[in-house]
Amino acid sequence: MFGIGMPELIIILVIALIVIGPKKLPDLAKALGKGMAEFKKATQEIKDSLDVEEDLNEIKDDLVDSISGLDMPQEPEPPKSTETEEPTYSDMEEVPEDHEKVENEIQEEKKELNGRDKAEETKDGG
Repeated sequence: MFGIGMPELIIILVIALIVIGPKKLPDLAKALGKGMAEFKKATQEIKDSLDVEEDLNEIKDDLVDSISGLDMPQEPEPPKSTETEEPTYSDMEEVPEDHEKVENEIQEEKKELNGRDKAEETKDGG
């Protein structure tokens, strides 16, 4: 307590006993004890009030943040259509065209092969 050791405390008590006297020393000790208790109580109340003020400031900031968006009108959501739209993919649009080209090429090759086969049969005397 205040960096005072036991030897220093004994010296202070002896000086107080000599200056104040043995009759008034207990009354002085009571008054000093009550004063210290009131001082501790007052400091605790100040700490509590500061904590309350900090809590109130935090709550106030939270309310301001949550209310700040209420004064601005919200944009209406676009109406949702009940019809389901088929997804369009650029790759999927190209596939049928490519597929048709490949099918046409296959058909042409088959005709050519059939034509060659018939021509070979006629050569062979078929």
